[in-house]
Amino acid sequence: MREILDAHVAEPGLAVVEVAAADDETALAVRELLAARCAIAPAHRTTREPGVRLRCFLDLRQEAGS
Repeated sequence: MREILDAHVAEPGLAVVEVAAADDETALAVRELLAARCAIAPAHRTTREPGVRLRCFLDLRQEAGS
């Protein structure tokens, strides 16, 4: 997974969320829950570590879909 940079969290309202789940379906369902509540730069693929990992970059200052 790529490194989290200072720019990803440089202002209030910006966040990085990493999801750890047992399978792709669960990780992607969490991504959809986040996308319904705020603007995200969603990950389109998961990585295999122990379990499945998915990272999303959130912007809580914007509404979902903007």
